[in-house]
Amino acid sequence: MHMKSVTEPPARERILLTAHDLFYRDGIRATGVDRIIADSGVTKVTFYRHYPSKNDLIRAFLEYRHQRWLIWFKDALERHGKDVHALVPTLAEWFESDDFRGCAFINTVGELANDLPEVVDIACRHKEDMIAAISDLLPASVGVEELSRTLALAIDGAIVRAQYDSTPANALRAVALIIAALIP
Repeated sequence: MHMKSVTEPPARERILLTAHDLFYRDGIRATGVDRIIADSGVTKVTFYRHYPSKNDLIRAFLEYRHQRWLIWFKDALERHGKDVHALVPTLAEWFESDDFRGCAFINTVGELANDLPEVVDIACRHKEDMIAAISDLLPASVGVEELSRTLALAIDGAIVRAQYDSTPANALRAVALIIAALIP
């Protein structure tokens, strides 16, 4: 009889963490359920008991990624000064990390918007929370909402640029220039 170790997370969590890493690193379509089952060390029965379909797991992955990323984002903004100028070093920290593969939400919409349209709604909610975090960095003034949406769009562009450029420096420089142009 196999005894579960004290430090081993429950099966549902192992499946989700495994899917998170594989979906983000390799893409959702490229990651099959059999691979997730094997890498998480569960049986098919256990997998399907927790996630009746891959789509259920995709939704759980996006929710988990949203919570994890937003906590990191707000913490990084705090560490880098909690003002609008904290955006560039925060993004640099992310873009320069070994596991950076772009925005999981932008990537998922690109992969699955036609087959699983609800990922668009999930991505929109994620981006709204990102916009709210950016708004908190801005001085109270008329146009904060429009300004935070503009900066969020610039950040999304920088994320995509950082994925394909040989270095994130160009994307970071562009965000810095946009901030300088928009915020006196």
